[in-house]
Amino acid sequence: MNDLTSAIPDGGISVRAVALMDIGLRTAVASLVTASAAPMALSRSSRSGEKAAIDFYATLGAGADVASIFTPPPPDVEVRARRMGRLAWAPRVGHVDSLTFKSPYQVRNPALRRSYAAHPRNAIARAQHWRHDDGPRPTIIVLHGFAGSPYWFNSTFFSLPWFYGHGCDVVLFTLPFHGGRGDVTAPFNGYGLFAEGLGHFAEAMLQSVCDLRVIVDYLNANGVDHVGMTGLSLGGYVTALMAAVEPRLHVAIPNAAVTDLASLMDDWFPAGALLRRGLQQAGISQPEYRAAMGLHSPLRYPPVLARDRLFVIGGLGDRLAPPEQSALLWEHWGRPRIHWYPGGHILHIGRARYLREVGRFLKDTGFSPG
Repeated sequence: MNDLTSAIPDGGISVRAVALMDIGLRTAVASLVTASAAPMALSRSSRSGEKAAIDFYATLGAGADVASIFTPPPPDVEVRARRMGRLAWAPRVGHVDSLTFKSPYQVRNPALRRSYAAHPRNAIARAQHWRHDDGPRPTIIVLHGFAGSPYWFNSTFFSLPWFYGHGCDVVLFTLPFHGGRGDVTAPFNGYGLFAEGLGHFAEAMLQSVCDLRVIVDYLNANGVDHVGMTGLSLGGYVTALMAAVEPRLHVAIPNAAVTDLASLMDDWFPAGALLRRGLQQAGISQPEYRAAMGLHSPLRYPPVLARDRLFVIGGLGDRLAPPEQSALLWEHWGRPRIHWYPGGHILHIGRARYLREVGRFLKDTGFSPG
């Protein structure tokens, strides 16, 4: 870690001020995770099941065999496209489709199939597709962070009208248990991701990859030959994981990504304290826990994209996904292009500069003419 720390620039006083703001945000997010996970973590009846789940995912991931862990979806998944009206937050987007399909994902752990299937809304994958009428165009798939799935928010946060204006089509994908994929009774967006233990979280990560590969199939079948992906936070985690699984991606740009969830969540208060107590009560050791979480970690697998197709963006003042998280991925990927912005997890100071860097990157890789 010392070598990685030396690779992270010192952002000065302004970065430290942003970091203080981020600590409050981190506590709020950790409190949501805690609210989701507490009933399961503290339940005596769930302890044996959680231990069995940890053993299952640790064993499944032991060989780090991408082909057997991330099995491709069937080729005949029907994706339905429904034309929508113009978007108030992106009025210059000419053609907007709502995409839905029945997720073909099959839960890997037999012990969890019934409980996972008890969330039927999650079985319908959803996305919003912005496209030019003279397409197909190079297409960016955008992945939101935990609890941050509203399309309008991600449109603004990622400056997606800027990408659209530079000739790219855009797909905003909804991760499992978020938005319209969440239970009607869920108390907040993303609640189901952590509400039923680490096994359900692992299945949701595997399902994310499966459903995203259906989106890539759909785009390719409609003539799109350049598909890229970017994502924030948890969306950056899945983006980096897809770069290890899906060779048809042209570029991958994780932004303020979490990459080592096992160590990161241990440091989050109050979620970390709850996690440690739950693991202890279930008789799960730290090595067992880390092995199970490694099943879906992008740090476990080598990327299938060439190094010049990878671009890491990290925030120097980020305290939800600290800069060390981006540095770990950068090192794991063989030190590809990287950009540090002097901001936090949500407050991306210098966004205009890194948008120019992303535009240059897309042009350099032949993804888009720029």
